[in-house]
Amino acid sequence: MRAGDRGSVTVELAVALPVIVILLLGGLTAVNAVATNMRCVDAAREAARAEARGESGVTAGQRAAPAGADVSVTATGDTVTATVRAVTYPLGGRLPGFTVVGTAVAAREPGEL
Repeated sequence: MRAGDRGSVTVELAVALPVIVILLLGGLTAVNAVATNMRCVDAAREAARAEARGESGVTAGQRAAPAGADVSVTATGDTVTATVRAVTYPLGGRLPGFTVVGTAVAAREPGEL
């Protein structure tokens, strides 16, 4: 090892460690957003199916939706559209959140028009 190389590993680690932490937090945030999106789509699907059968779609959607999600159901002609919106917060609420939306459409059952 040359005399000018002393401490270079420490400097490289000090520079690389924050980048690795930021990438890890970004990855965890993305996984959380995808998981929340999947739950919103599932809840929207449940709400649309329930409303198409003549039951309360909002109630069915709220059972499957993430906590604090907004469930809305609209019926137009022979189709039902359900939308579920949820806010996901990176780092457990330490950063501003962003909205994730899931939508599903179902055909009304015969006799439920």
